[in-house]
Amino acid sequence: MLALGSSWSALARHVRAGPSSVIRCRRCVRAASSSATGEWETVIGLEIHAQLRTGRKLFSHALTSHNDPINTHVEPLDAAFPGSLPVIDPEAIRLSLLTALALDCKVNPRSTFDRKHYFYHDIPSSYQITQHYNPLANNGRLRIRQGENGSTRNFDVGIIQLQVEQDTAKSQTIASDVLVDLNRAGTGLMEIVTRPDMRSPEEAGAFVRKLQGLLRRVGSGDGDMEKGNLRVDANVSVHRPGTAFGTRCEVKNLNSVRFLQQAIEAERRRHIAHYETSPEPLRQETRQLDESTGETYALRSKEEAEDYRYMPDANLPAMVIDPAYLDTLRSQIPEMPWDTVERLTAEFGLVKRDVETLVALDEYEGKGVAYFEQVVQGDEQIGKKASNCRWRTGRSQAIIRHAVSLSPDEAGAIDGPLSRVLETLGLTPVSSDDLRGTCEAAIAALPKEADAIRKGNQKVAMRLVGEVMKRSQGRADAKKAREIILEILAVADA
Repeated sequence: MLALGSSWSALARHVRAGPSSVIRCRRCVRAASSSATGEWETVIGLEIHAQLRTGRKLFSHALTSHNDPINTHVEPLDAAFPGSLPVIDPEAIRLSLLTALALDCKVNPRSTFDRKHYFYHDIPSSYQITQHYNPLANNGRLRIRQGENGSTRNFDVGIIQLQVEQDTAKSQTIASDVLVDLNRAGTGLMEIVTRPDMRSPEEAGAFVRKLQGLLRRVGSGDGDMEKGNLRVDANVSVHRPGTAFGTRCEVKNLNSVRFLQQAIEAERRRHIAHYETSPEPLRQETRQLDESTGETYALRSKEEAEDYRYMPDANLPAMVIDPAYLDTLRSQIPEMPWDTVERLTAEFGLVKRDVETLVALDEYEGKGVAYFEQVVQGDEQIGKKASNCRWRTGRSQAIIRHAVSLSPDEAGAIDGPLSRVLETLGLTPVSSDDLRGTCEAAIAALPKEADAIRKGNQKVAMRLVGEVMKRSQGRADAKKAREIILEILAVADA
């Protein structure tokens, strides 16, 4: 429906523009009609680059960082000083193996590192250490269930391979100058390459969201796309069912699920329009999404395979994985979030959304779920009563987050009205005077947002409210905080 709506919306814009515009946009009619009759199928494969959550870089002891002062976490190897040698981080390999096992991959008993050569300012050594010939693992899968994150069917996304590699530096072009920050250079990445098993933007989004949950639960990554800790390249083609796949184009560096879905939809429309209006074959290209227009544009042609001159890295020996070590890691894989949801809804008859809220309280260690299970002790009636509390309110979530730090005996000793519980847990509401002071501190910390509110953009007020909630550890009244913020900034509430 998304595809059909997009095509007909484009046609409607041309109708409003006048008859000549409608004639020029006949391809919109054909694209919409093709979508309606199911003449075209979209084929999607993804390449995911997920930063490893180790705290140090893959081959040097420099710390990983986000928003730290530029070029402050750099060792000689990161800057490609002559004579500097790589020393692998064992924790990066452990986390990568846990991820591979959670994805049901076959771990290769022997894997190697290679140099991928290219010349660009974001890679000082002119090569990236990666795993081209013998990756860490391959032949895995991640099952997507109907209704999960918007999916409309049950299907498996095959994992071609999972490999470990270096991240590049971060570069920024200002006027004619290219500025390079080496803080990110050499950070450990897992590159996860999928089979082309997805057939819609929604299915691609469902896969990425589920993978984010897996990475957080395993502890190998935070999956934070906003910070660039997880980036996605989408390979998209279309074809008529029963025929060979069409020409594949790659959209690079997508940093949110929304932009991923937007890019796939734009490519789907572009490919169909080309095949229905031109006898020429579609060019294979590397493209990028223009986030302001929702359309993609060409970066470079990929009619011939790029020659990266891969060669084995002479400074890094092969890694041999002991089967006994793999058995140990298998025993350490935690229950995945979707399995937790399925188990608790079945055992206690809970509402799925309530269980998902409990899981989201601590995606890494599952403390919210563990605390719930300690309280109910397997009793279905107690489980239902416990779930009837308003888990989804900010105050309740703050109580749970504090309560999970207590032992069951300590928690059981807390009795009486809510006010006494809040006092025991140190969660008494912020007083009016303290709340005003917290609001003033939030305004001082976010001057750009405050200025935008003064100019009439009241939607930005919620960013300041978020800062207040952060500073008060969830104890503030969000509605009251917004009122005080608008009052301080002398803005009448709309």
